[in-house]
Amino acid sequence: MQHDLPLNDPHVLQGRFVSHLTRSTYAFILAGGRGSRLMQLTDWRSKPAVPFGGKFRILDFTLSNCVNSGIRRIGVATQYKAQSLIRHLQRGWSFLDGRFDEFIDLLPAQQQVGENWYQGTADAVFQNLDLLRRNQPRYVLILSGDHIYKMDYGRMLAQHAQTDADLTIACMDVPLGEAGAFGVMGVNEEGRITGFAEKPKQPTAIPGRPDRALANMGVYVFNAAFLYEQLIRDADDPHSERDFGKNIIPQLIGRYRVFAHSFANSCVGIPEDGVPYWRDVGTIDAYWEANIELTKVSPELNMYDEDWPIWTHQEHLPPAKFVFDEDDRRGMAIDSLVSGGDIISGAVVRRSLLFSRVFVHSHAEVEDSVILPNAEIGRNCRIRRAVLDKNCKVPDATLIGYDAAEDRKRFHVTANGITLVTPEMLGQQIHHIR
Repeated sequence: MQHDLPLNDPHVLQGRFVSHLTRSTYAFILAGGRGSRLMQLTDWRSKPAVPFGGKFRILDFTLSNCVNSGIRRIGVATQYKAQSLIRHLQRGWSFLDGRFDEFIDLLPAQQQVGENWYQGTADAVFQNLDLLRRNQPRYVLILSGDHIYKMDYGRMLAQHAQTDADLTIACMDVPLGEAGAFGVMGVNEEGRITGFAEKPKQPTAIPGRPDRALANMGVYVFNAAFLYEQLIRDADDPHSERDFGKNIIPQLIGRYRVFAHSFANSCVGIPEDGVPYWRDVGTIDAYWEANIELTKVSPELNMYDEDWPIWTHQEHLPPAKFVFDEDDRRGMAIDSLVSGGDIISGAVVRRSLLFSRVFVHSHAEVEDSVILPNAEIGRNCRIRRAVLDKNCKVPDATLIGYDAAEDRKRFHVTANGITLVTPEMLGQQIHHIR
């Protein structure tokens, strides 16, 4: 009997090896944080639920990485104002098929262990140990749900298995001056981690590269039994803050097989500059910049990659519409992204990103701005360098982004001059989940 696949082909064998690893993995996504540096944008939603890129939520990128990598047993731990995120998961991620052992477990804090809500990243996993054990994974992939990146977790799992590691930590090299915001690692020539410091004041540079440091991405592969042991040990420590970076990982360095995995080896679609794309859109400035960057001719984040699609909830909306072609009013969008259900009615949009169901009325001008769903911009408005939250209804002839002093009286203006506008700032009472 002949095989259709050449079993002596190393690429086939590697593919089967990785497929076996991903099917033996449970992904645990930490998606309960508020993201307070996003200011009023997270007053009514958690950071992972914040819209991004015209049609997605931030969490969609981590979830898509899991599904595209072949990991389809996923738990999402929620806590802060989770209803928006839960509704999104129910509507957009129900395509996983339980008949093939594919699922997303929603894991809100339920005080399952003691009387506390989730006390930290490690505690969120510890409180769900029973669920993990029931699923009997060989590996547990711990992920943060609030970063924008494309990564093949299968490659990281392959390295983890090949090095016989107890824990593998994904890392990326960052400028030394920025490394203090991360956990910073030291490694030997084998890639084994020899030192780890959480947000050090004086980060350790990469040997031979004094201007760069290895930063923790918050992506971990644990052997399941090993993870359970460490979480129980940490839970018994009354002095622990129940955090992977602060408590769990430092205890393991030098005692167990802990290896670093370079993000460059598993990043999907490295840009032309050779720097893997990863963004923490945790501030209004960073959020605005990452979204506006998508309007460039060749953005660093490729959302058109059919081999690594970003999955989300697809609303059934009519196409975007541009109306009026007169000398004094012309509906058009230049160097911009517009979404389904948008109407640009005799208005001009430049270098901006518009989410779905945005209505821009006649004679209005929108420049360098991010407009979230269901926003309406009145006639003769002029808006630039702004972020408008979902459901904002901007009155006619309103100026935003032209006078920082005036804007600060009603809105939030960042140090870099980006103006955040929410319905509450406009005096509107909104009762919808965002």
